This record gives sequence, structure tokens and C-alpha cells, in this order.
Amino acid sequence: MFSRLGKLFGGTASDTPRTSNMAHSDADILAALGSLIDPDTGKPYRKGLSLTCNDSSRLALSVTLPYPAQSRFAELRTLFTDALAPFADGRPVEVTVSSQITSHTAQRGVPLLPGVKNVIAVSSGKGGVGKSTTAANLALALAAEGARVGILDADIYGPSQPLMMGLQGQKPELVDGKLKPLLGHGLQTMSIGYLVDDDQAMVWRGPMVSQALQQLLNDTLWDNLDYLVIDMPPGTGDVQLTLSQKVPVTGAIVVTTPQDIALIDAKKGLKMFEKVGVPILGIVENMAMHVCSQCGHEEHIFGHGGADKMSAQYGVDVLGSLPLDLAIRLSTDEGKPTVVAEPDGKLAARYQQIARRVAVKVGEKARDFSSKMPKIVVQNN
Repeated sequence: MFSRLGKLFGGTASDTPRTSNMAHSDADILAALGSLIDPDTGKPYRKGLSLTCNDSSRLALSVTLPYPAQSRFAELRTLFTDALAPFADGRPVEVTVSSQITSHTAQRGVPLLPGVKNVIAVSSGKGGVGKSTTAANLALALAAEGARVGILDADIYGPSQPLMMGLQGQKPELVDGKLKPLLGHGLQTMSIGYLVDDDQAMVWRGPMVSQALQQLLNDTLWDNLDYLVIDMPPGTGDVQLTLSQKVPVTGAIVVTTPQDIALIDAKKGLKMFEKVGVPILGIVENMAMHVCSQCGHEEHIFGHGGADKMSAQYGVDVLGSLPLDLAIRLSTDEGKPTVVAEPDGKLAARYQQIARRVAVKVGEKARDFSSKMPKIVVQNN
């Protein structure tokens, strides 16, 4: 007999618990499982648990995560299989783990982009802090966890994603007047760098840059993306204002280095997003330490603890710290960012940990149901 219980909220089942000749009711089992702690959220697994079968033949559980975590699926299957063992009574135990990524709320009054569930802006107050490299690796890390990810290079004056994705010199196709994104390492990518020559200077005023950004966003055929990562230009100018007013940003990440001069500008970027109503997902501290390529010794050449101080001052989480490592620069210049070049390495693990934290924060935001709401049309008869 199959249980018709829905998901468990707050430790209780959505339907009335079924009682039968089975030793353990569905509600008892789900309540016990709800005490398990998700290492990525630090909270109990109370949502997303559903018993799909609890009869005399087998005991089956479905675990649905609101964030991509493909690398953890095997670990979670073992965790829940062990937790279900006391309730099995000799029956086979089956556990399925999956991720279901939905759209989450952005600025009020800004509609979702077609083909995009969530938009994540990666920003910095100043240039030279490794924002583009961070954006590329975070996008690749999200994709490695099973999500459908795109990256938009919004730096009109200095596009760098074509080089980082190994797509220099390639041009996007036009399909019914829309740009088809180029694929790089599994990511859907778009950049002004695909549309102009490498040495062509974009001598444009602010309004032209803002218009170009909107066209790149709206005239690209994004294909069912869970996340669109936007590599923002540095600063707090026209592009940032356009983004906050015209683009449904789920959340922003601020990239900085530990030194005071970078933190001053990073704080300005953070305050700008607060003023325009874009939630801050967290801070990424890049170049937090230098790792010697010969001996592995770590040294804080740009200072220490800057991001932690900024976090305490503004109540924003530090998502993670990244080293100043020669391998990151070399792999990026070769068109194979770290997460692709050494997917099992220590550096890739740092990016993956940050990406999971970003995805968890997005998953905890309120869902956007605007696409499911009926449209009301008033007609004069």
C-alpha cells in the first residue's frame, strides 16, 4: 500500500498518518528522520522528505533538496538508509536523492527572465580583486553539482569570460532574431566579447552600456537555467543601477581582498545593493593568503581578517576564502578554470564549498510563484 503523505513540514506530515498492521507509521518514521542535520544548511531535514512506500514489501524514501548537491547524493543515500534500518523490519530499504531548484523572489515588480529561474550577480567595488575568475569558477562549481547554469559577462568595457571559457574568436548564432549562447565547459555563456574583435575598444557612454546589457540579457536564448551568474563590472555605476532596476536579481555576491583599500570599495558595493533592494548572499574573500608553489607555505600578504570585520559590521556572511595561487591564474589563462582543470583538487573544493553555500542561501529564500499565477484579462464586450 502506497502512502499518500506529502512533504513533512515542521516535523508533522501534511496528511493524516496512516495506521495499519505495520510496526511503524509514516509519521513516526518521518519524525525520526527529521532529526538528521543537513551539513550544508546546519538545519534538520524536515522539508523534502517523502515516504513513497511503507508496506510489507519494502520501505522507500524520497529526499528532495532545494539546492544542487550531486556530489553528496551517495553520502546522503547511505545516511538515510542507515537511519531507516531500525524501521525496516527485514524489508528492503530504498532511498532516492534528488535536487529540485525553483525560482525565488527578486526585486518587487521585476519579472523573471525567460528561461532563467535565478539570477546571481557577482560584484566588486573595484577592479583587480579576481571577481571574474571567482564568477567563472562558482558557475562551474554549481554546474558540477548538477545544476543548469549560465554565465553572462556584463563587463562591456573589459569582457574576460570568452578567454576564461576557452571561446575566444567564436561567434553566437542568430535564431529568430535571438542570440544562441555559446557552450563552454557545460555552461551557457554570453558576452559582448563574442560580438566584437578582441582589440576593439568599447568607447560608449553609460546609457549605451546599459542598453547593451539589457539586450544581452533579454535577447539571449537562455535554455532552462537554474542559475544565471552575472559577472558584473567593478564599481557602482550605470550597469549596476540597470541591473537593480531591470533585472530580477535573486541575490548578489561581493568579492573583495583582505586589504583595506579593497574593503572600502567593497563596502560601497554592498551598500549599493542594499539601497536598491537586492539581497546580499555573502562575501567572498579572494587572495586571502598566498600559497607558495614550491613548499605550500601560506602567507597573508594582503592582510588578514578583513572580510570577517566587514561581515560583523554589516551582518553579512563570509561565504569562503580563496588563496592567491599561481595555478588559478594559469588554468584561467588557458581557458580551463580551476574547477574544470583540477576538479578533484583542493582549490576546486574551495570553490565547490562556496557554491554550495550560495545555492543553499538561494534555496532558503521565498519562492517566486508569479509564473504559476493566472493572468487576468479585462475585455470590453
